[in-house]
Amino acid sequence: MFKSIREDIASVFDRDPAARSTWEVITCYPGFHALRFHRLAHALWNMKLRWLGRWVSNMGRWMTGIEIHPGATIGRRFFIDHGMGVVIGETAEIGDDVTLYHGVTLGGTSWNKGKRHPTLQNGVVIGAGAKVLGPIIVGEGAKIGSNAVVVKDVPPGASAVGIPARIIMGDKDKSREEKAAKLGFSAYAVTSKAEDDPLAKALQGLLDHSVEQDHRLEQLQREIEGMKVRAEDDRAVTDRFSPGRLRQVADK
Repeated sequence: MFKSIREDIASVFDRDPAARSTWEVITCYPGFHALRFHRLAHALWNMKLRWLGRWVSNMGRWMTGIEIHPGATIGRRFFIDHGMGVVIGETAEIGDDVTLYHGVTLGGTSWNKGKRHPTLQNGVVIGAGAKVLGPIIVGEGAKIGSNAVVVKDVPPGASAVGIPARIIMGDKDKSREEKAAKLGFSAYAVTSKAEDDPLAKALQGLLDHSVEQDHRLEQLQREIEGMKVRAEDDRAVTDRFSPGRLRQVADK
């Protein structure tokens, strides 16, 4: 138990530069408090003391604003930053070194019994306000952008952004150490490669096409105006040297 507590405290220091002391983490971090409540509630749940586990879970919800069902399975070094409004459903499964931000929902899409909540593999980061719904799998090292709504599996190392979420593939060759080192630089799980977003690419292509068409229309307009000027000059020369004009000049 004490080893687990030490790991949970160390995970706060690893992923939150605002943490100043162990005492501050123990007394002032609702994510740490919610996790301790859940460890106890989950143990009671597994002992078939279901009501008592729900009661402990509900006490944790009152005190932290974080709702974790005692049936949820959570791995080591789990970190919830800020935490208010986080909801984790009964059949959710969370691996090691996972990070959630405030407003995240790991919810279900069915009223049927059985597996109905997401599975988050090791090293997943989910940004503020994201909703991960249904019995889907978010692969190892994947990132979910802020306010995304994810209803399909996310491959390992990929990012998911938007509503509904679109998959942006990451670099699969990077080691787990490199991925972990990046956690501090993607606090809200927003990919730095916005140009890899297929929707952004499509919009950029449309904009480029529109600009190119505007440029061609401007060129065409200039050429038409130049042709009008030349036609007027040619008409003036023709009128000047027409037989009728020449006879008028001769008569004068």
